[in-house]
Amino acid sequence: MHHSQKTILLTGATSGLGRAVAQQLATPGVRLVLHGRNRERLEEVVAELADTEAAIDVVQADLSDLGQVRQLAADVTELTEHLDVLVHNAGVGKGATDRRQVSVDGYELRFAVNHLAPFALTQHLLPLLRAGAPSRIVNIASAAQEPLDFADPQLEHGYSGSRAYAQSKFAMVATGFRLATLLAPEVITVNSLHPATLMPTRMVQEGYGHTVDELQTGVDAVLRLVAAPELAGVSGQYFSSQQQAAAHPATYDVDVQQQLWSLSERLTGLTQ
Repeated sequence: MHHSQKTILLTGATSGLGRAVAQQLATPGVRLVLHGRNRERLEEVVAELADTEAAIDVVQADLSDLGQVRQLAADVTELTEHLDVLVHNAGVGKGATDRRQVSVDGYELRFAVNHLAPFALTQHLLPLLRAGAPSRIVNIASAAQEPLDFADPQLEHGYSGSRAYAQSKFAMVATGFRLATLLAPEVITVNSLHPATLMPTRMVQEGYGHTVDELQTGVDAVLRLVAAPELAGVSGQYFSSQQQAAAHPATYDVDVQQQLWSLSERLTGLTQ
């Protein structure tokens, strides 16, 4: 189905990588639906983009609260009849300390924000993505990936911020691979991305105190998955920057994917 206006939902658009991506996506003929947690920061981004010819809408939600994730999906559905691209960028880093935190719903915070929220949001927005076909789902993951211990998925034992972060990104990639098998690639593609290594963002500074790659390296990698014509119909892949790459070997294990999918459905209340 052809739409005159390309509609893109970008989560975590008020800082770091998301804000920089929003600035470059704001071009004529594009409608951006920008998500953030903080209303004032969303308004700052809107003001920054005022001189562009893009149409800008904003939606506010705390992704650590699955109730707000559901409301976010409802708000987006009120705004548009279709989505061409859904970019899951919002996330929580490993943190400055190794203090375990839990979400509003009682789940380990990094797993909740980095995996359960995008998992649930995707499921809620599939009708809009189908209406925008051919459409794309882009998961901003990480090279940091570590398999879950299904006996302790909430990391109540042996917690560290690095482990929690790596497990959440592993879950995002593995369930992304499974989702890609459930959707026709000519309708919706699903790909995951390690945009760049330790870019100069607040999340990286908090967790590591130093940077490696330029922010633009990550921005360019995201923009390629969002719009590159050569990636039309390419689905179920993992990219490191702009190169197709191999994710953690266990993310390709069909049994692991199924276990993660079932766990995610149960924790998000999306079990059929």
